Formats: sequence, structure tokens, C-alpha cells
Amino acid sequence: MGSAEAQRLEAEQHPGLPVRLAAAAILSDIVAKSHSLEDCFSAGAIPARLGGLDARDIALARSIVTVGLRRLGTIRAALAEFLEKGLPRQAAHLEWTLIAAAAQILFLEAPDHAAVDLAVRATRLESKTAPYAALVNAVLRNLARERERILAQSDPLDHDTPPWLAARWRKTYGEDLARAIAAANRCEPTLDLTVKSEPADWAERLGARVLPTGSLRLLTHLPIAELPGYADGEWWVQDAAAALPARLLQAGPGRRIADFCAAPGGKAAQLAAMGAEVIAIDRSAERLKRLAANFARLRLHADVIVADIATLKAAPFDAILVDAPCLATGTIRRHPDIAWIKKPSDIVALALTQSRMLDKAVELVKPGGAIVYCTCSIEPEEGEMQIAALLRRNPDVARLPIEAAEVGSLPEILNENGELRTLPSHLPAEEPRLSGLDGFFAARLIRRG
Repeated sequence: MGSAEAQRLEAEQHPGLPVRLAAAAILSDIVAKSHSLEDCFSAGAIPARLGGLDARDIALARSIVTVGLRRLGTIRAALAEFLEKGLPRQAAHLEWTLIAAAAQILFLEAPDHAAVDLAVRATRLESKTAPYAALVNAVLRNLARERERILAQSDPLDHDTPPWLAARWRKTYGEDLARAIAAANRCEPTLDLTVKSEPADWAERLGARVLPTGSLRLLTHLPIAELPGYADGEWWVQDAAAALPARLLQAGPGRRIADFCAAPGGKAAQLAAMGAEVIAIDRSAERLKRLAANFARLRLHADVIVADIATLKAAPFDAILVDAPCLATGTIRRHPDIAWIKKPSDIVALALTQSRMLDKAVELVKPGGAIVYCTCSIEPEEGEMQIAALLRRNPDVARLPIEAAEVGSLPEILNENGELRTLPSHLPAEEPRLSGLDGFFAARLIRRG
């Protein structure tokens, strides 16, 4: 009997098995093949790994994969303790079956016996892994017995942050702040909204908190599309830190503003809601379709252009928002795959792209016009060092420092040069789920003349 037929028969007898098989396969796709978490769960990708699963099962698979990534270092260290001889070379895929099961045993509310049983059944489905079913059973039972000790010994920086990132953060931010960042990244992400009007009124209607920056932080776990105001386009989901850069341009009617790398459109929507004439530019036509759909729901308008910023030709703009592609290490809490699919060499190529986009923005903004440059990275090469390099090579550009009053009167999120620098450990709250910000950098510049 072929493995596909064996899987079908097992799935009929054990309905929870397909979810676990899918989660293990997706973990392999992400960590071993550098696929993104969002791509693996996109509508177009679902038939490949999640075909035949209903919405509830897909949500469970995503939960397993997400916590497996968020706590991957802890899980691997624990498994290594009980795999005295390591993983069998001829059955390397066992790692993903074990990680998916360990994620459930250590961090999710699944009965231990069910997680162990389904992992053993998954192991028996493949001829290469079947001989190790007893090993999987023993390792996972030991894991369950030692759960409390494993969790007590787990360290956010030393275990659940890749070593190269931990070393960078220690060097950039110091030991204490690096540990605070890593600890924040292990928490469930916040859910923030940007509203078109009256934050206090919408906070009351939605059961949300108004943050000092003006964003709303939701307390509910209800589906977004079911909340008041969604269908009417009164608000959109946007992290509180991500909502700050667009506000720094002081957009308004009569201002023609370009948003470089505009999709999926949260910042462009802010500019349009303030009355500006927005030109939303992105090289991805697919991503711009998502922006157009968002703008349609929000009843906002932007001129949408598919273009590579490097070769863009246009009449000068009054202001430009450069939302540059980056390593995105400020969003690991929200996208835990980033920690494991990015690598140090990525920074070099990204930094080159960022500097070219900044130069293009200087070229295309009117004399006296403002540029806001931002990235969702906490790496200095993609933030502070980019701006310092631009100012060295172009004497026609100057910083226009950001004032604390412009960012919720939070001086701790500004550096000594008047640049925005938020970290995942900022804006603490008693409940971890309601704490923190995405890590963001933003600088406001002016072209002299």
C-alpha cells in the first residue's frame, strides 16, 4: 500500500492526524526551505498542504506552526536532551513531526496522550520513519514528564532567538534590552487599529484601549470582520508603531504624496484619510490588488502605480513616504518565521536597496519637501546608519527632528537625533498580550531649497 493511501485510511480512523501531518510539513517548508508563514497559509497555498481541512483544522495547524516557530529553540534543545544519539540520518523528517508534537505538549492545550499517539501514527506512515515509532513515543513521553523543568529553564534570548540575532541585539542594545526584546517576541501579538475619527468613541464601541499614540488596542478575540465598523470602512488593522511614520508627514488637502512600497496600504490609507492626494507605488501587482481592495472597503482613493522605485520617473512630489523593504526583525512577535528564514547576509542586499530608494526619494521630492523613511527592522544598518550615510553623501538633505508630542508624548521611543526607534519591549502593560509595539525606525528629512 502506498504512503498516500495509508495516510488516507489513517486519516479516516484518526481525524486529528491530517492536521498534525500538515503542521509538520509546513514547519519543514518554513525552516528548511525558507518559505514564509503567510505564504504557507495563503489561499493559493492551501491546497498544497492543507487541502481537505476545514477552517477549524487550518486554524489549529496554524497555531501549531506558529508556536513551533516562536519557541523553536526551546523545543529543539528539549528534544536534543532526549535524543541521545541525535536524529537518524535516513529519517530526518522526523524532526518536524517531533517539533509539531512538542509544540502541542509544551505550549498548547492538547492532551499529551493525543499529541504522542498522533505523532507515533504519523511516524508509522512512512517506510523511512516507521522503524523509529518507539523512539518518537519515548522522546515525547519524556518531554511531557519534564514539561515544567523544560519551561523553567527556557530562556528567550539564549534559546528562542537565533544566535546571530541574539549577538546583534546584545551588541546594539546591551544585555538587558536584548533580553527584553526577546521576551516580548515570545508573547501573543497585540491587535491594534487605526480609526478614521473619534478614537474614544470607537474604543467604547469595540471594547478597546486608546493608546497614547492614538491607535486602539483590541481586547477581544472575535473575528475582525464581525466587529462594528469593519464593513463600513471606519478602521483598519495596523500596529500602533506602524501607524506613526505616516503621521509625521502632516498630510492634508492639496498635498501630493507618494508612498513607496505602499502595499498592503495601511500607511497610504492614513495619508488618504487626512485628505492628501496619494500615489501608491509598489513593484508587486498582486500586493497592489490587496491595497485596492482595502481602499475600496475604507472608501478611500489613491492613484495606484505598479513600478520599480529604482527606475521610477514622475513629477516632483510634495512629500514622500519611503516604507522600505527590510529584514523585518521588529515584527518577529507577529511573524515568528522571520527569525528562522532570514540570515545575516540579507542585510547587505537590503541596505543597498534602502539607500537607492532614499536617493530616489531625494530626487523626486520638491525642494522644501519632506521625506519620511521607515523600516520595521531593529537592525541599525536599516535605520540609524542609513540616515547617517544619506546625510554624509547628500548635503541638500537635513533631518527634521520628530518631537515627543507627535508620537504620543513618549520620549523613550525617540533617539538623540529626533528619530523614531520603537522596540517590542516598549509600551509595557500588566497583561503581556496588551503590551509592546512592533520594532520600527523612522526619520523625517527635508530637502533644502
